[in-house]
Amino acid sequence: MIEISDLRAGYGAINILWNISLDIAPGKLTTIIGPNGAGKTTLLRAIMGLVPVTQGRILFNGQPLGSVKTWEMANHGISLIPEGRMVFRDMTVEENLMMGAFAKQHRARSGVNLELAYELFPRLKERRRQLAGSLSGGEAQMLAMGRGLMSEPKVILIDEPSLGLAPVVVDDLFRILQRLKDEGRTIVLVEQNTHRAVGVADHVYLMQSGKVLLSKAAAEVDLDALHDLYFARD
Repeated sequence: MIEISDLRAGYGAINILWNISLDIAPGKLTTIIGPNGAGKTTLLRAIMGLVPVTQGRILFNGQPLGSVKTWEMANHGISLIPEGRMVFRDMTVEENLMMGAFAKQHRARSGVNLELAYELFPRLKERRRQLAGSLSGGEAQMLAMGRGLMSEPKVILIDEPSLGLAPVVVDDLFRILQRLKDEGRTIVLVEQNTHRAVGVADHVYLMQSGKVLLSKAAAEVDLDALHDLYFARD
């Protein structure tokens, strides 16, 4: 579904990604793990057109994404749930969710998708009239995920959903990820929690210093060997 080949990207004169190649299979959960500074978030931003690509290509269903503007990605079926939640703090929970269906082509089904979001995240329905800025970190993450699903994306990019959350909330989020996976959604999960990420994934990529060091089916991943690569242990 998404094919990335020989990709280089970065910020101004600083290159972050070095000849990255990977494939995102349809209907599967692909996890990208690695330490801070590995280039995971930069990779998602490059897919979304937020970071300029200086070499290589990104294909979505065989078509190049290079000319697609960031604000047009939802119309092409790609949704980013960003690191740090990034909700609209002075808007209500429901207004935040409706922003996920802002594009004209998604508005007709916004009511249906709003109810689906509430069914997936019942706590959001309880707080639908509450300002997003008053939510807990876990609730804000649920809101960011619900908003990202409002456009019925073909591919969901999720960046560090467990960051800074209590273990019980992380458990809830990974149960939801498992449910989305079981529904046949195509998901790209960037995550530092290796045990949880590998446990829910179909395929695992390990990045370090802007390069892919490992590509393997999740069922074949040895966590001890993975951690040796993760921490650059000899």
